[in-house]
Amino acid sequence: MAAGYLKSQQRTACSKHVINIITTIRRLPCTRYDMKFPTLSAARRMALLEPVAGPVSMVLDTDTYNEIDDQFALVYALLSSERLKLEAVYAAPFHNKRSSGPEEGMEKSYEEILRVLERMNHRDENFVFKGSRQWMAASEQPVRSEAAADLIARAKADRDGPLYVVAIGAPTNVASAIAAAPEIIERIVVVWLGGQPLNWHWAGEFNLQQDMVSSRLLFDSGVALVLLPCLNVAEHIKTTQAEMERFVKGRGAIGDYLFQIYSDYSPDHFARSKEIWDLAPLAWLVNPDWMQSALVPSPLLTNERTWSHDPRRHFIREVLSLRRDAIFGDLFQKLANHRA
Repeated sequence: MAAGYLKSQQRTACSKHVINIITTIRRLPCTRYDMKFPTLSAARRMALLEPVAGPVSMVLDTDTYNEIDDQFALVYALLSSERLKLEAVYAAPFHNKRSSGPEEGMEKSYEEILRVLERMNHRDENFVFKGSRQWMAASEQPVRSEAAADLIARAKADRDGPLYVVAIGAPTNVASAIAAAPEIIERIVVVWLGGQPLNWHWAGEFNLQQDMVSSRLLFDSGVALVLLPCLNVAEHIKTTQAEMERFVKGRGAIGDYLFQIYSDYSPDHFARSKEIWDLAPLAWLVNPDWMQSALVPSPLLTNERTWSHDPRRHFIREVLSLRRDAIFGDLFQKLANHRA
């Protein structure tokens, strides 16, 4: 009797396990890539994913008007010229309460980039490019834009080392460039703020879920990818109005502007801090010692916005933690030096 009961329980457990496997398979994306992506050798991938050891060339893809953190990231990139050679800035699409759709979001981001550059007395000609006006409908349908075309051209240009593509919004521009010219995979490293930690039960996050086709392509194409998740990582880059007033306000036109948009973002700053998420990818390039990271198999992004895992997949680098104080300390000091 006991043996029969045990066998019955084992069959039930086995059936449940099979059902769980089938359910997981059904949730996996049915993406079929008609384009052929180049395959990086293991040695080349490891070299591209190594923490940065010196100055790098980069472009910044930003949905700048989405909220207020992108402006801080753009300023930080420009003030970190000892480590970052910022070659171009791309306006990325977004859709939330601050835009009527991805096209208007991109246009507003473009205008906001110009406002930031004006306050820093930085040229915008042949430096700022408009991006995608819509999301990618399918992986084999890249969205044409000035930004994607410029990224392809810069990635193909002769240079020492790879071009770092820092994306702090929906990755439509970046994924479109990869889909249109897969060969650039051999010449770039994408550093993306998007999604949640790979051990989390939920992948969904603003940048990732706006354009799931583009987000999935970053994980599936084999491009060298450094992923900075939001939960437990970028969310720790928080500051307060009091700190902004003490260390940002009065640091030139750009310091006053950053303080203004921070103050205006919330009607009440009592006992309140605000994430400046988008500083994280720039800080990774400025000083990777401020972060803990690991090489992990690239995840599968399911249709339900969850992660699935296959240990046979190519490696990406996932940032696991960061030192908030070191990052803000560097930003505040550079703003002070800029004002001086």
